[in-house]
Amino acid sequence: MERKSVKQRSEYKWLLQRSGKMRVDGIIYASEALIAEMDDKVAEQVRNVASLPGIVAASFAMPDAHWGYGFCIGGVGAFDPGQDGVISAGGVGFDIACGVRTLHTGLKIQDIEHRKTEIADQLFGHIPAGVGSTGKLKLTPQKLDEVLTGGAAWAVEQGFGVPRDLRFIESGGRMRGADPAYVSKEAKKRQEEEMGTLGSGNHYLEVQQVVEIYDEPVAKAFGIELGDIKISIHCGSRGLGHQIGTDYLKQMTLAAKSAGLELPERELACAPLDSQVGRSYLAAMRSGINCALANRQILTHLVRQAMAEILPNADIQLLYDVSHNTCQEEEHNIDGKKKKVFVHRKGATRAFGPGSPDLPEEYRTAGQPVLIGGTMGTASYILVGGPQSESLSLGSSCHGAGRKMSRTAATKQWHGKEVARKLEQQGILIRSASLRGLAEEAPGAYKEVSEVVEVSHAAGLATKVARLLPLICVKG
Repeated sequence: MERKSVKQRSEYKWLLQRSGKMRVDGIIYASEALIAEMDDKVAEQVRNVASLPGIVAASFAMPDAHWGYGFCIGGVGAFDPGQDGVISAGGVGFDIACGVRTLHTGLKIQDIEHRKTEIADQLFGHIPAGVGSTGKLKLTPQKLDEVLTGGAAWAVEQGFGVPRDLRFIESGGRMRGADPAYVSKEAKKRQEEEMGTLGSGNHYLEVQQVVEIYDEPVAKAFGIELGDIKISIHCGSRGLGHQIGTDYLKQMTLAAKSAGLELPERELACAPLDSQVGRSYLAAMRSGINCALANRQILTHLVRQAMAEILPNADIQLLYDVSHNTCQEEEHNIDGKKKKVFVHRKGATRAFGPGSPDLPEEYRTAGQPVLIGGTMGTASYILVGGPQSESLSLGSSCHGAGRKMSRTAATKQWHGKEVARKLEQQGILIRSASLRGLAEEAPGAYKEVSEVVEVSHAAGLATKVARLLPLICVKG
């Protein structure tokens, strides 16, 4: 990004001053190195979002921001329905409620170090992954509607987990306000056989070792110790979410025109929150959130089954589950007043601080776990929302490393077999349904996750708790 397009306000805060049709400032959190690495399109998209009706506070970009559809990935924007605020499918993303779930295992590194190959094969055999992957669960249209209204709570009712799991899932495992009537038949058709599947792209299931603790009291509250083995699942709403995005982008393009909205670019298609299209998208998007929560819950059940067969002493419990592609109604302090606004987070993780009533009682004093995925060959991190996060970024933080290279460019530079071989030399076992997918997701195609996390920590968006290194990674 050209430095002249932003003004540095502090070591990690960069300002895109309100000008032209912008209604609020743009704020990017990044180091000098990350700013230099960002495409100019990020600044353009932050400005464009700042010009949308009803936006409040600022248009934000997180340290892992990169170009996306409409909003940048890593973009955050809140809209006030009382000020003609809008909702944008491009501000949520096509993979609705894509997110990370991290699991305790009750195991230490010494329990698995001599059985890694067996564990890798077992998990790969149990977890459907890859483009178009299908699961063993076949849903009738009626059952799928139950998933879309019930989320992870539905999955638990069907025997895919236990009630305790729901306490450690964002929104208690079920997003209220969902209505499958606003989800197209095509979207539902795509999901009939995809429940309990990872999908492809940057989605994964990873066995990880806790190698560093930064905040002992918070780590203790979260149940994290050095040497622990954790399992993280990164996936979303699969074909259903993608189709919802596709369907409503078309409708929003027409709705924006009918409402007389001047959009800086077509990809920012949106609709007034208080409109038929806006309300319909909210109901459909919330159905997509429930789909993703149920999907991760079913995958957790499959992990429990797989691990029980070879390590019966494993005790798989949820640490937390949080999405990073959503729009949620939240209460925030806007210009000195508490207001209910609709917060779009696209490739950005909710990071509520201590005392939030949305957190399980066990974490309320510490704050919300913020789960940050790395790449197949780099660390993942667990952070915690802090007291400053609300005022700095509407309670938001980064969500991962963030791409620095397109998938096409990555396949020109790396080959899947070589990526897997080099990672195995580092002690990381890879199981994947696609060699091309491994090339596309090569660690070198991403920014340095440790720097992204360091900026989030130093800027006060979220505080470091623990660092985890990958041991086994199952990819699509």
